[in-house]
Amino acid sequence: MREHTITQAGKLHLVPATVQSPGTNEVSIEIAGDYRVIRANGIPDHQTGRFPNRGNPNRIAEQSYSYRVPAKPEIAQRVTPAAGQSFGIAVNGIPFDPGAAEVYRGNPRGGWHYEPLSGAVPLGIDANHAHVQPTGAYHYHGLPVDLLKVLKVDGSSHSSIVGWAADGFPIYAIYGFANPDDNKSQVKGLKSSYRLKEGTRPGGNLPDGKYDGTFVADYVFEEGLGDLDECNGRVCITPEYPEGTYAYFLTEDWPVIPRNYRGTPSPDFRRGGRPPRHSPPR
Repeated sequence: MREHTITQAGKLHLVPATVQSPGTNEVSIEIAGDYRVIRANGIPDHQTGRFPNRGNPNRIAEQSYSYRVPAKPEIAQRVTPAAGQSFGIAVNGIPFDPGAAEVYRGNPRGGWHYEPLSGAVPLGIDANHAHVQPTGAYHYHGLPVDLLKVLKVDGSSHSSIVGWAADGFPIYAIYGFANPDDNKSQVKGLKSSYRLKEGTRPGGNLPDGKYDGTFVADYVFEEGLGDLDECNGRVCITPEYPEGTYAYFLTEDWPVIPRNYRGTPSPDFRRGGRPPRHSPPR
């Protein structure tokens, strides 16, 4: 883990996605009993940035992902933070993993995790808002631009499913019905209900300076500010669920990828520790 003392956001320099994928994308999604089983080799089905690069020393390598999530998930009594695990997986088999290991002064217990999309710490993120873990795992920190193009997520209609969260609920991107209960209502870009905190950080042994998005903790949820809840989701009608479902949405504004679960996440998505039976190797 690298130690940083940066307290100001910078410009996010994205590595152009001009390099052909290093292999053939393989992914399968099927229902097995009460579960949706997702298997993938982690090779993207679109062009990527050049890896290694200045901000990321790792090469994309084939993985062996096998995730099992509820086919009929239920809303839990409490919200669960997604810390310590990938939020979910895209339909092309690439994980959604918004967090980063970088923390202020290298202290993971201090609560000041750098926001990867802030540009404060150069992480070698490419134009699909993705980069590579030391294991060779290519993963998304933000909007998967080329995947959304393939899926024709362009605002002309409600987004199709772009992935599955670890709790089994579907993930959509940006566009949903203006009225969550009416599939005849206008399609609009949905907004998160997070905003930057006002004032300045505490300072001392903790970061100082204005809350500007450098850190995840610079943001606060304000109910009703946007269209979505603290999990960046809502109960709504979608094309795939005409009777309604809880659904997550990737958004153009922070957090982009949700940081909390409304349901009960599968342990298969945990990082480190004892790998569960269906967990991908780490």
